[in-house]
Amino acid sequence: MKKLAILSSIFIGIVAFGQGIKFEDTSFASVVAKAKKENKLIFIDAYASWCGPCKLMVKNIFPLKDVGDYYNAHFINAKIDMEKGEGIDLAKKYNVKAFPTYLFINGNGEEVHRTLGYVEEKDFIQFAKDAEDPNKRLTALKQKFEGGEKDPEFLKNLAGLTIYNDSEFAGKVLDRYFQAKPTLDQEDIQLLLSGIQSTDSPLYKIFKDKKASIIAILPVDKYDKIDKNIKLNSILKKSYNADTKTWDEKYFSTETQKFMSKDEADKVFKKVKASRALKNKDIPTYETLTLELYKDYSTASSEELNSIAWDFFENVTTKSSLEKAVLWAQESVKKSENSANTDTLANLYNKIGDKKNAKLWAEKAIALAKASGEDASDTEKLLKSL
Repeated sequence: MKKLAILSSIFIGIVAFGQGIKFEDTSFASVVAKAKKENKLIFIDAYASWCGPCKLMVKNIFPLKDVGDYYNAHFINAKIDMEKGEGIDLAKKYNVKAFPTYLFINGNGEEVHRTLGYVEEKDFIQFAKDAEDPNKRLTALKQKFEGGEKDPEFLKNLAGLTIYNDSEFAGKVLDRYFQAKPTLDQEDIQLLLSGIQSTDSPLYKIFKDKKASIIAILPVDKYDKIDKNIKLNSILKKSYNADTKTWDEKYFSTETQKFMSKDEADKVFKKVKASRALKNKDIPTYETLTLELYKDYSTASSEELNSIAWDFFENVTTKSSLEKAVLWAQESVKKSENSANTDTLANLYNKIGDKKNAKLWAEKAIALAKASGEDASDTEKLLKSL
């Protein structure tokens, strides 16, 4: 499972995108100062290193000539990892909760517009034009809503722009939108579900109130599964103290067992603890918990096995644990062979010192990648090093 290398802790320097967007290679404070001096807005690609759509934007959209021509002429551009360095505080300041988020900020450091997700060329340029038009900026759209605007398309668009970073406001928007709709369509349901973070969200009330309309499109068991996941996420947030990096296991166990078995709750708790330990770089805890969880990996999916195998490759150094990860990667390949899991297997073999198998699987990964039109450059570098 290939992951792009992070070229710096915060900013990826001026990237050789040819005629595409040119990003500043400097601090955020310097970017703001430059924007103020040149009387331009700042465009920030707020990304995370693991984010798939972020990588696709880098590959498909940012390098385009028309995109570069517009953004380079009208904005001071910055590309910031929101989970590293200055990006952590900037994510809090600008309430970035989903990736990629595109922020448009003035020379005073004030946000004037935003959007998010993978965006095609034409729309990406239009968002930039909207950011420059005071009448189309998010701040103006919010004022229009407060003025009583009820147009369904307007409300849907505004909800989409705010649902990830301001769920309370988005809840008000969608409440007005749904008041005029006795039934919901597939797009409505997707919009609603994409923004529900917890049972405390105003969107969750809409989810419960509109159950009849939702299950007319989604199977009841899928609705119940979604409801269960929302409840679980809510409990997880309340169970973990980010300041002390500690868990309230008793609270988690008590609350989750109201809608799942003890065994299921225990397994979920181990998984989230392992995930959090990895994020906190507590590798010994992550390693121990993951080995316990995947002692029997026969029912795990190919994708899941590839994911944990790659995480072990990137973070774990214990040879016996890496040999276990080799077994996970082998099972992933057996269930669904592709360029990602064969690449993972090649890297793991190389890390434990088995150059022969590393070469074999690297060659296989490259062939599969080329057959499906995927980038094989990272695996090719591995092969050359063997």
